[in-house]
Amino acid sequence: MRILIADDHPVVRHGLKQILASDPTLHVVGEAKDGNEALALARKLEWDVAIIDYSMPGRGGLELLKEIKRERPGRPVLVLSMYPEEAHATRVLKAGGAGYLCKDTASKELADAVRKVASGGRYVSHSLAERIALELAPDGQKPLHQELSDREYRVMWLLASGKQIKQVAREMFLSASTVSTYRSRILKKLQVSSNADLVRYAIKHQLIE
Repeated sequence: MRILIADDHPVVRHGLKQILASDPTLHVVGEAKDGNEALALARKLEWDVAIIDYSMPGRGGLELLKEIKRERPGRPVLVLSMYPEEAHATRVLKAGGAGYLCKDTASKELADAVRKVASGGRYVSHSLAERIALELAPDGQKPLHQELSDREYRVMWLLASGKQIKQVAREMFLSASTVSTYRSRILKKLQVSSNADLVRYAIKHQLIE
């Protein structure tokens, strides 16, 4: 099985390759250090499963995921993240991801997750499956942040994580004025009035720790 991996940290890429090397049926055919390189490799190489980091410079996990799915709609993409699934997993699955895996459990679960998504399945924890079921229930109340676009969500999360507008702009390859515009929309949609309110909202909904 041919695996494509993308993570901006060389140590993490090395660790992923070591984990996958323990299974002789899994072979890494390409590795990328950012979203743009990952998309280029996804177009160029033949692969069966892609493993991408949620938070990378330039194209973030969701944006990259959607681009790859547009280019290779039949190929499963597994999203790996250092952040708990409560924060991002539902959005990843709705965007077409085949699964969401936390890095702290990757050493035990990665090979199984790859095989499951390669066979057409979805890889999620039991707690996440229950959370999704509740959200899909007819009387389920969706939190306000689910109304954000993927790019608004990423800006919101970066701001709530303590980054300044200029830092967000650099990480997302946007202008500071564009990020400020996104911030205004986000505050309105979440019904808050300041960055401090935004942080409190994110903590309340377990989007950040």
